[in-house]
Amino acid sequence: MSAVDSIDPVQSAEGDRLNPAQAVSPIPPLLGASLAELTDWVQQQQQPAYRGKQLHQWLYQQGGRSLADISVFPKQWRANLADVPVGRSTLHYRSEAPDGTVKFLLRLADGQIIETVGIPTDKRLTVCVSSQVGCPMACDFCATGKGGFTRNLGRHEIVDQVLTVQEDFQRRVSNIVFMGMGEPLLNTDSVLASVRSLNEDVGIGQRSITISTVGIPGHIRRLAQHQLQVTLAVSLHASNQALREQLIPSAHHYPLTALLEECREYVQITGRRVSFEYILLGGLNDRPEHANQLTEHLRGFQSHVNLIPYNPIQEVDYQRPDSKRIQTFVEALKAKHIAVSVRQSRGLAADAACGQLRASKVGAIA
Repeated sequence: MSAVDSIDPVQSAEGDRLNPAQAVSPIPPLLGASLAELTDWVQQQQQPAYRGKQLHQWLYQQGGRSLADISVFPKQWRANLADVPVGRSTLHYRSEAPDGTVKFLLRLADGQIIETVGIPTDKRLTVCVSSQVGCPMACDFCATGKGGFTRNLGRHEIVDQVLTVQEDFQRRVSNIVFMGMGEPLLNTDSVLASVRSLNEDVGIGQRSITISTVGIPGHIRRLAQHQLQVTLAVSLHASNQALREQLIPSAHHYPLTALLEECREYVQITGRRVSFEYILLGGLNDRPEHANQLTEHLRGFQSHVNLIPYNPIQEVDYQRPDSKRIQTFVEALKAKHIAVSVRQSRGLAADAACGQLRASKVGAIA
């Protein structure tokens, strides 16, 4: 299925329904459900309300995968619940880098494979989560985009990724970035529902959660209405409209000036600064004139620029800029008082870019 055939990134109805209370995934699957939802569910099974709290603790603190294993539940009820889906994935493939970063390929209930990453440091454990199986945006430099789009993830499939990493590392997850496979704002219902669960059920602060988007007309404005304390990261990757359309096909629906205006509205509504992601592609968007164009766009903006030196993929021949060119770009932004940082590469020497591991392994180890 091609990205064009599978979804229109501008007209998607998924992004138009932003109230998670009106679009809660039915249970089961149970993962992602709140204490109140679980309590209602156990009462529908003719069980006392306190069973909901037991179930909630078992799901989010004890990493339960089968209701038949909950020893505090009556034996007969456990037997009756044996086939009720919890919503946990199974490990398809695990690859660990020398720096401790771990990439996981997770097999979902329908057999689809998604990619998630655990990134440890001394002080934090960050999880890079996927929001879709594949991605419809078809960005030219992205391995995930080259693979096309299959479907949105449910809230349980997003929360599961975080619990999987937490269990593997045997330490609490501190930060979450929606920067894996997919465009989060084309799956807003599940993303918002999972943010609620990760915050309230798993215990991760909203300020430690980042939602990344390439920009869908009107969707950033709608997201702002929820007054979340999450960080919004907008993938610019270009300093002018023509170059952005070359790299991001959907950008022809959304002029750069209109995207930046919507980001300014986001700052005004939420009081939260916007982080702009900018992949540096050697010889293409990393020249001094590009840095100058970017500073003109962002002057006076409550924002931060995160420069990302490109991780090459086999499908295209874009190059990673050398360190001198990166530093020159950084200095040009700083000279105009633009807050900027360079993302340090973490992960695997091979299959480092998002989606590459899935592309290389799914067919090989089905």
